[in-house]
Amino acid sequence: MNRKDFLKSGTLAGAATLLSSNNAFAQNLTDNSIDKLVDANGNFIQQPLPYAENYLEPYMDSETLHLHYTFHHGGATKAANTDLKKIHEAIDTNNLETVDYWTKKLSYHLSSHILHSIFWTNLANKATTPKGDLLKRIDNDFGGYEKLKAYLVQTSKNVDGNGWGILGYQPYTDKLTVLQCENHEKLTQWGVIPLLVIDVWEHSYYLKYKNKRGDFVDALFNIINWDNSAQRLDDAIKLTK
Repeated sequence: MNRKDFLKSGTLAGAATLLSSNNAFAQNLTDNSIDKLVDANGNFIQQPLPYAENYLEPYMDSETLHLHYTFHHGGATKAANTDLKKIHEAIDTNNLETVDYWTKKLSYHLSSHILHSIFWTNLANKATTPKGDLLKRIDNDFGGYEKLKAYLVQTSKNVDGNGWGILGYQPYTDKLTVLQCENHEKLTQWGVIPLLVIDVWEHSYYLKYKNKRGDFVDALFNIINWDNSAQRLDDAIKLTK
């Protein structure tokens, strides 16, 4: 499905509070093969994991990965479809009393679906480091990889409650930026395209790391797939130039 057909399906229109139709990441959802989040009918779909459930051990155990992917990410995907259905029903019947409720729910669940889909591809079973244009931008925007790492680690560890640490590309400034995202959708910057996301919801780490979120975040940097982040940066730049 191309972007034009996707927009006709009404999916992005129904999710307008989260993604505007000219948003680069909205286009990326359908144009980039690693971000296929909808089917031909515009329904949100959860892609299979790109690896076996024990692939990320010992840093992420298979039981946590199974529960996280199946029930937390899977549940958000199903809920996003329900939210969108309810919004369309409210519009079709001109019964708009509850549309704000379902719109807020869609922001929450669709953001969860998007971030989780990125999260799985951001991970590998070996340590990598940034290279190429990504590394050059890290050097220019943060003063080097170690400084970015310290900034992103601290930001992720200190999210209030549940949420994410995010490294993103801001096309309006042509700069990399770090976000501290509460839940899945709060404290965002409009237009930022996620390149690397760090899930610090308790369900990401509690079975193995208990209440030690910091240990989990530190461990993740042994399995960050910086090549994936570099690919996302290249795609983002192409879509916004």
